[in-house]
Amino acid sequence: MRFFRMDKMRFVIDTNILVSAILIKSSVPDVAFKKAKSLGIILFSDAIFQELQEILNRSKFDKYISVSIRTQFLAKFKLESEEIEIVQIIKECRDPKDDKFLEIAINGNATHVITGDTNLLLNSI
Repeated sequence: MRFFRMDKMRFVIDTNILVSAILIKSSVPDVAFKKAKSLGIILFSDAIFQELQEILNRSKFDKYISVSIRTQFLAKFKLESEEIEIVQIIKECRDPKDDKFLEIAINGNATHVITGDTNLLLNSI
């Protein structure tokens, strides 16, 4: 059995929100990300981190934000967030690629999920 400190809120943040937060300062995703960090802890899994890293390394973002800033964001994100080991596998979403966010929520005892993805919003955990 795993125990988690519950004195802070525990957030799962969809990759699209994280990408928008780094690309568009003061956007709704950026404000939500910063608010979540100030109120609690961000949870992630290895699968989410790999997906985020792959997306941020795409050359199409070069004209918007430097590779250096993206690399720093990833390093800081990993350092300041809590990596969750996925023990309980979830297969509930219409889009199977979204299951990994519910897995973090369940396995990490999340209090909040921040997403703009209606498929995730329609699932109850």
